[in-house]
Amino acid sequence: MRADTRDDAAGDGRPLTRRTFLQRAAGLGLAASTLGALDLLALAPVRDAVATKSSLPEIQFQIERYGPRPIRAEGVTARMPPVYTAFATFALRRTPTPADQATLADALKKIESSYPFSPSGVFMTIAYGIPYFERLPGGMAGALVASHVPRLLAEQQRYVLEEAVPGPTDVSPQNPDVAKLRFQVPVQIEANDVLVTVRSDSSANIDDVLAWLAGPATTLAGANVGPSGLEGLLEATSRRLSFTQAGLPRKVAEEARLDYAEMINPASPMWMGFVSQQVGSSGPAPITTFAGNRSAKLTTARGRDYFNHGSIVHLSHAIIDLEQFYARPSETYARREAAMFSADPLPRQGNADQYSDGGGPAFVPNVFNGVQQAEREAEGSTTFDRQPHIAHTTALQRSSRAPDRTPMHIRADGPGFDSLDVPDGSEQPKLHFAIYVPTADFFAAMRRNQASTDLVQRGVPEQNQGIERFLTATRRQNFLVPPRRNRAFPLTELA
Repeated sequence: MRADTRDDAAGDGRPLTRRTFLQRAAGLGLAASTLGALDLLALAPVRDAVATKSSLPEIQFQIERYGPRPIRAEGVTARMPPVYTAFATFALRRTPTPADQATLADALKKIESSYPFSPSGVFMTIAYGIPYFERLPGGMAGALVASHVPRLLAEQQRYVLEEAVPGPTDVSPQNPDVAKLRFQVPVQIEANDVLVTVRSDSSANIDDVLAWLAGPATTLAGANVGPSGLEGLLEATSRRLSFTQAGLPRKVAEEARLDYAEMINPASPMWMGFVSQQVGSSGPAPITTFAGNRSAKLTTARGRDYFNHGSIVHLSHAIIDLEQFYARPSETYARREAAMFSADPLPRQGNADQYSDGGGPAFVPNVFNGVQQAEREAEGSTTFDRQPHIAHTTALQRSSRAPDRTPMHIRADGPGFDSLDVPDGSEQPKLHFAIYVPTADFFAAMRRNQASTDLVQRGVPEQNQGIERFLTATRRQNFLVPPRRNRAFPLTELA
């Protein structure tokens, strides 16, 4: 967002007062200083015009046809998402009724008639956790859920929706030997009913939508539309704002006077200095759904099922120890690249100065060299330094692709900078992580492979074990994303 748009950042045509600004920051889960820095430092993206379409996609998060367009830099094609993504979680104060279902459906339509389905407006996705489905007659074990929620094709006694579990490298009583250098925060498995994800190039648009949806606001995009009718039903439990734009993490680091600011690549949209939005690293939206596509299908869902074009989204929150990640002289560009992408070979050669401005390119290709690549790197005989390594990307690729090599996930994550779950209350770099996958089991396998503890046990030294030691996940939860036609309190009309 450009600085010259802030006079109308209240979202309703009125000048932005200090009180309104503080309310906006608090509503988005940020300190006012952080939101102010983001609004001043972020640039207004230049987007190609997107043709208006008569209908919106059944796959709620399928936004690639509505912009933004891919870009190409340093030989790598990437798609920069909307600058801001807000993850708003809610608890329900009571079990929704069919009348509530109609109210929510009407509210969602009002939002989409007030804002275009584009980066300049808002993209919105709504998903539901196991606590929501437990409210339905019989809960997860009842006939209603059993009749409509798909199951794993390979294990048909299991639902596509299962709760998240601590990862192998999360701080947890389940992992008594796991310790982090700075942020020793145990992971919690959250129990939210609803997740609302709102994406836009404008943080003011996001704030406007979320303030109206949960009440008591009565305006959208400056027009009086009356209340949403959901104020007494939705209770906000968290708001998390991520920002994704080339160079923005570096600017935020400089504004906050972080010691390692000069080591963050000024071309990167991510805290760790590399682009993670490569077009080839995400699959087409249909492959992430229960219905699947020609490349892969993992569930029992059929063509006209209630949740056919639905998906699973995993939401997590991680504190990033960038002091450790950018530690001099140990963490060179080559080592950081090997930890993120591959150690055999290094995808890019870094600069003679391995530290300043990231020490090398931000745009690095995400190459798939087969599911056995991680094992070869863990053996170490052909890696760049002849040492065993676990690389984040090649470890994930042990299970993240279909037999025809198509990725089976879509990420919707980005950097954050806030104090959520930080023990001393300071603002710290964050990864607000969300990923759309066909089943919860599929993500659990990806998470186990990300850690690759089986390969670690073959003798990979701790300092070469990917990026796991730099991340402290403090929250996790899985949600079911219904198809658009059934996104408002699903199954309520059948209860």
